[in-house]
Amino acid sequence: QVQLVESGGGLVQPGGSLKLSCAASGFTFSRFFMSWYRQAPGKERELVADISSAGARTSYADSVKGRFTIFRDNAKNAVYLQMNSLKPEDTAVYYCNGRWFGNDYWGQGTQVTVSS
Repeated sequence: QVQLVESGGGLVQPGGSLKLSCAASGFTFSRFFMSWYRQAPGKERELVADISSAGARTSYADSVKGRFTIFRDNAKNAVYLQMNSLKPEDTAVYYCNGRWFGNDYWGQGTQVTVSS
């Protein structure tokens, strides 16, 4: 059974940090291109960051560049998102996504709230 399970969300003050984790199971994780998306209330889901299957290539949305870092550990079947210097506009549900050819998997999401 394919599963992507996010964790690490929560409430944090502006300027704070959080590390999101996504644990994968039920498929060959090391083949998959992995991404983090987010969706704020009333807005469309947007791509935050992605990483190639071996971790050699990453890309980021302009809004998070320099503050967020995506990385993966294929030995642990996990992908992470380190979020620093958080802003209120980062508040959203964050989703983990894995893609490989016709396969497209999503996690259930984890809430991140940035507020004082």
